[in-house]
Amino acid sequence: MQLGRVVGHAVSTVKHASLQGWRLLLVQLLTADGKEDGEPILAIDNLGAGVQNLVIVSNDGAGARQLVKAKDSPVRWMVLGMCD
Repeated sequence: MQLGRVVGHAVSTVKHASLQGWRLLLVQLLTADGKEDGEPILAIDNLGAGVQNLVIVSNDGAGARQLVKAKDSPVRWMVLGMCD
């Protein structure tokens, strides 16, 4: 698990069937001291996080594939929670 800040969202007209109905967020991962860590990642979200929200994300690909109910899904990152 890692903290990140939502920097935007992605819109796609063509995507893997397992991602239909899921919101796709661009999340900038953060280090422990709050600095940006690498390039933004694409994460699925069902919590309704918005731009500038601080979120907890996980790169547990197996867990994300369980969430979308598709063993062949390319999904890797998912939003687990939103920070107050």
